[in-house]
Amino acid sequence: MTVRVILPSGLQSLAHCGASVDLEVSAPVTQRTVLRALEARYPMLRGAIVDHATGKRRPLLRFFAGRQDLSHQDLDAPLSAEVASGRDEFIIVGAIAGG
Repeated sequence: MTVRVILPSGLQSLAHCGASVDLEVSAPVTQRTVLRALEARYPMLRGAIVDHATGKRRPLLRFFAGRQDLSHQDLDAPLSAEVASGRDEFIIVGAIAGG
């Protein structure tokens, strides 16, 4: 299945790629399988999105499928058929912090 991933500019710079990346992902399509496919294609992203020691997303990143915030869902939960088929995008957003 082809999943389209939208990356924030910081990850684009690190991976030397554009804003969107199409990835082949084997079923079941989950956040984890998408992120592993992304890291396999762009090894320089290993550890930048998911902390490999804890297995959790980095705190200043959020994940979305279309308009649905997936950031606090289990990384192994299946993604929607729309994302799995490429009709909708898996979006990684860099959080804005300040004070």
